[in-house]
Amino acid sequence: MSLPADEYLKPDELATLKGVLDEQLKDILSQSKDAVSELVEVREADADPLDLAVTESNRDFTLRMAERERKLLSKIRYALERIQNGEYGVCESCGAPITFGRLMARPVATLCIDCKTEAEQVEPKKKMF
Repeated sequence: MSLPADEYLKPDELATLKGVLDEQLKDILSQSKDAVSELVEVREADADPLDLAVTESNRDFTLRMAERERKLLSKIRYALERIQNGEYGVCESCGAPITFGRLMARPVATLCIDCKTEAEQVEPKKKMF
């Protein structure tokens, strides 16, 4: 699908967004390496049960964050692929352009604000507890 030039991202806007995505990709990969080395680091056995509990809690938190980063990494790579294919900035649902402002706020967005709002209303609500 090809959008008229005035409706699509300007070349400088696209370059800015690509830079943001590249930087996020680099940061996540760097943080992931740090997290992995921290998790595999050999530690002395905690003598105190409270210390052990804190260590396990920190480990669980690190693993949850790593999973979130893995998902974001996949979305960033997909966005970069869409840039390369000339599809970035086009809503996957309705084909309308996604605004530069929305993409600056959420560079991995694949839906325009209207389609995202509609999708969120349809999604089942997740329980908070």
